[in-house]
Amino acid sequence: MNLLEIKNLKVSTQDKTILNGVDLVIKPGEVHVLMGPNGSGKSTLSNVLCAKPGYDILEGSIYYKGEDLNSLSIDKRAAKGIFLAFQHPIEIPGVNSFNFLKQSINAIRKTKNQKLLDIIEFNQILNEAKKRLGLEDSLLKRELNVGFSGGEKKKFDILHMTLLNPDLIILDEIDSGVDVDALKLLSDEILKMMDRNKSFLIITHYQKLLSYIKPNFVHIMKDGKIIKSGDINLAEKLDKEGFAYFKN
Repeated sequence: MNLLEIKNLKVSTQDKTILNGVDLVIKPGEVHVLMGPNGSGKSTLSNVLCAKPGYDILEGSIYYKGEDLNSLSIDKRAAKGIFLAFQHPIEIPGVNSFNFLKQSINAIRKTKNQKLLDIIEFNQILNEAKKRLGLEDSLLKRELNVGFSGGEKKKFDILHMTLLNPDLIILDEIDSGVDVDALKLLSDEILKMMDRNKSFLIITHYQKLLSYIKPNFVHIMKDGKIIKSGDINLAEKLDKEGFAYFKN
């Protein structure tokens, strides 16, 4: 069974059509990379998959694990294993970062009728992942993303991903705003998550990320639809020629 199957997806927001017939199939264990110029619809696709408000599906279908995704709310999609790391993680004053992570993981465990983690059990899981990403204890005592640097926000998102252990992981420009060392740490953590059951949809503009993470498929999006698909060689061609090369 396909993990994700998108057919002829057309989506609008604020009376403007953004997606113009997207077709995409992701099987368990695959890594797909989505590239394209700004405004081509990449982030819109990720937002629609995670049920972000403000988007209207005009036509087409989305199936996740064989189930119509459009019928599922945001929380149910998360419970079924869909995770999105935002391009621009938002700051949420008043929400403690540590409590946010603990409540998140226990909310998922509750939907699966699993035992909720107490503070000691959660700390054991958290400390191991936190250490790998080089995150300081003080960061988790602060309000969620408030005053975090760009790199800290991206590391926190990957920490969140690791703790939730989702099946479909959507990373929207996880490599933007991070230095080379941070990118290597993020890539290492992503590689640790990869197995035959988990799939990734990675949105990026940069070839550098792909030197660490080797995708099964690379897709180029333009004007709201995927115009070309291939392997890693397609990304290398794009890096040399630019998007103008694929305009036709």
